[in-house]
Amino acid sequence: MRVLIATVLLILGFAVPAQAAGGCTVYNGACLEKGANRAWLVFNGAVSYGPVPVSHGKPGYETPVGTFSVLRKVKNDWSVPYNGPMPNAVYFTTTGIAFHQGDIAVQSHGCVRLPADASLVFFDNLAIGEKVQVLP
Repeated sequence: MRVLIATVLLILGFAVPAQAAGGCTVYNGACLEKGANRAWLVFNGAVSYGPVPVSHGKPGYETPVGTFSVLRKVKNDWSVPYNGPMPNAVYFTTTGIAFHQGDIAVQSHGCVRLPADASLVFFDNLAIGEKVQVLP
């Protein structure tokens, strides 16, 4: 049924939300699927970059599920509470959760860690106010 609806919408010239089958409804911004450890960028309803592998918050420090807005970006930030670098930080919660460069083999204290090249693409392409949807 979803495929039929998506096909009709495309024929009529409407954009279909990126990764609709996976539940992501962002039109411009980013999506994170925690269960699959992957994230991607969306522009005008289509996947524009990714998916790329990520890691996210460990038990007790889970990355929150929901839809958020990009609040600020800091090229070379430093986590004071966890005493570590956060290159290419793109913050999307008021509690300090961000996409940033980091070791994806290790879970974080809530942030979404990206490989170096992907963190630069996310930093360069996500704008203040764009949506970030975090799926379980």
